[in-house]
Order: sequence, then structure tokens, then C-alpha cells
Amino acid sequence: MTLAVWLAKRLLWAGVTLLGVTLLTFLVVYRMPADPATLLAGRNATPELLAAVRAKHQLDQPVPVQYLAYVGRLARGDLGRSYRGEPVAQEIARRLPLTIQLALAGWLSWLVLGTLFGAWVAARPGPVREGTLLFFSILGVSTPTFWVGILLLYVFVSQLRMFPAGGSGTPQHLVLPVATLAVSGVAYYARLVHSGLGGALREDYVRTAVAKGAPGRTVLFRHALRNALLPLVTVAGSDLAALLGGVVFTESVFHWEGMGMLAVRAVGELDIPLILGVVLVSATFVVLANLLVDLIYPLLDPRVRLQ
Repeated sequence: MTLAVWLAKRLLWAGVTLLGVTLLTFLVVYRMPADPATLLAGRNATPELLAAVRAKHQLDQPVPVQYLAYVGRLARGDLGRSYRGEPVAQEIARRLPLTIQLALAGWLSWLVLGTLFGAWVAARPGPVREGTLLFFSILGVSTPTFWVGILLLYVFVSQLRMFPAGGSGTPQHLVLPVATLAVSGVAYYARLVHSGLGGALREDYVRTAVAKGAPGRTVLFRHALRNALLPLVTVAGSDLAALLGGVVFTESVFHWEGMGMLAVRAVGELDIPLILGVVLVSATFVVLANLLVDLIYPLLDPRVRLQ
């Protein structure tokens, strides 16, 4: 199968997947017991005002009619308007760069630090190194992200006054949110790399390279680590997509005005167009990440072919 044919098939299925996501989200949102018109007009609104609000936002139409209208707008590249009156695409475009900045910084810290830590333990295994990795991985994965953020705020903001309490705009604002994300991500990635690399170092091709006199670093990074990274690539791709969709807890703790904060506001206000827009963008990142992972796999292992 040629790359063009494979890519066309994947893009077609990606479109079907995203359409299914919009349908499921639409059905779930409209099954919620809360009434968007009541939230918009207020609890003491008159029946006439509620009817006017429903008519303005097309909430008086049957759900299938509303969904078809939404898909029609979506086909024209229109995500609609939030109940505050601002275009959904404009709100997302304003928040997305901040989430991309935070997500990429956090993801790179996971990938680089986790890989180096896992490789350091796997290269020279011993009770101290493996015990340190085990303790850090259990602590990092089991500790809630929001609690880590609150702890860092207390230590580095309240006590030491080294960083701003929240917001964005400077490298200093980025340090604590990235450190919060790094605790769990680096722990998990280090454990994953250690496990994969430990198995790869016992393979015959590694023994052959050692027998031929290849330097230790070459054997570790060029031969063993390349194959050990295959499981990490899959996890890293999905994790990056999840981060780009909005790191809700981290953004909330540090008042980082990204997609996570936007999602919290949309759900709190039952802003249906905004909820649909945020979910659609998040799902798009997941689909693109999976596509990218499938393209990278053959580069790491030539035995893998596009199917």
C-alpha cells in the first residue's frame, strides 16, 4: 500500500471518527438535566423570556434538527457562537496557544527526563538505582496532580516567593505548572523506558554488538534504546494529544487561561456550542497524534509497515 493511499484512508476514517465524537457529545449534552435557557435567563425569568432565549439559540428545535444544523455549520468551518455571543473558534484560538505552550513544555520534560532517568537505571542496574526509580514512579503516579500544584504554590510562592502565584506571559509563570506536570509524567515514562530497555539489552542483536566491540553508549542509545522506544512512542503520542486538549487540573490550580479553563467554564455555564467546540478540538488532536504515531513507527522499526 502506498503512503498516499494509506494516508487517504486514515484521513477518511479520521473524519468519520470526529463526526461520531460530535454526535455522542451532542447527545450527552442534551441529556443533561440542566436547562441552558434557564441558566442564561436566570431562575426568575418569565416564560416569555425563556421562550425568547430558546428561540434565539435554537433550543426550541428538536435535537436531530439542531444537530444537522450544527453539522452544516461545521462543514463550512463554523463552530458557532457561544452563549456569551463570541464565536467559539475565536475563543478557542485565543486560549489554544497558551495550552500548546504548557503542553509542549510538560510533554518534552516527560520525554527527555523520563527517557534519561529510565536509561540511566537500565544501563547499570542495581538496588539503589532501581529502588530510587521504583519509589519515584510509585510516588509520582499515585500523587494527585492538583495536590502537587498546591504544594509547589505553598513552597515556592507562599514561602520562598520565587515565582508568581498564577497567570501566564513569562517563563517564570511556566516553571511551576511544568514542574507539576513533570512529577507524574517523568515517573511513568522512566518506568516504561527502564522496562523496555531492560528487555532490549538482553536481546541477541545487543549481545552481538557488544561482542563486536561496539562502545557501550552506541549499544545503549543506537541499538537498544531505539527498539525500547516503540511502546513509549504510542504512549507519548496519546499523552501529547491529551495535554493539548487541555490540562484541566494544572490550568485551574495556576489560573492558566488555556483550553482546560475554557472547558471548565463551558461545562459550568452549560454553553453547548463551546462544549462541542472544545471536545471537537481535543478529539482532533487525538486523531492527529495517532496518525503521527503510525507514521513514526516504521522509522523506528523498519519491520513495521503501513497497513
